[in-house]
Amino acid sequence: MIVTRHARQEDVSALVDIGLQAWERAVSGLVDAQGMRRVAELSFLSFLRSSWFSVSVIESGGTVVGWAAREDRDGNISDLWIEPAAQRSGLGSALLAELESRILAEGFGAAVIKTHAQNTQAIGFFRKHGYSISSLSTAYAPKLDRDVETVGMTKTLEEPVVQLGQQWF
Repeated sequence: MIVTRHARQEDVSALVDIGLQAWERAVSGLVDAQGMRRVAELSFLSFLRSSWFSVSVIESGGTVVGWAAREDRDGNISDLWIEPAAQRSGLGSALLAELESRILAEGFGAAVIKTHAQNTQAIGFFRKHGYSISSLSTAYAPKLDRDVETVGMTKTLEEPVVQLGQQWF
C-alpha cells in the first residue's frame, strides 16, 4: 500500500539515507560524488534535523522510500528524492501530486523546482508532469565548489474540474 504523510522526527535517519542515495545518482558525472559524500550527508542531516516538519514522505509497504520538501513553505519544491531502487515505479509521481495539491490548497498558483541542467532524468520527470523550463542560470554552488548550470521549472496549478452527470462545473 502506498501512503503519503508528513515526516516525523524519527524518520530523519531514513530520509538522510534516501536523499544521499538519490543525490549520488543525480550528480553522477557532474561532481566527484564520493569526494563530496560527507558534505552532502551533513547537509541533508542539518536540513532534516531542523526542518523535518516541512517534509512529506511516501511509504510503500510501510517503508519510507522517498521524500519531498518545501523549505520555505511556499510554491517552491526544494527537494524531491526517491530511493534509486524505487524510482520509475510511480512513487515520485504520487509524491509530486500530493505536494502540488498542498501547494494549491495553501493558495499558491504555481509549483517551482530547480535542478542542475545535466540532470536529464529529473528534467524529463517534471516535463512529463506538466512543468516547463522557466529559467536557466549559472551560479557558484559552495557545496559543490564549482559553477553549476541550473534549470528552473514551473507548473501552473489549477483546481481540478469536477464532472457531475453531463455538466462540467
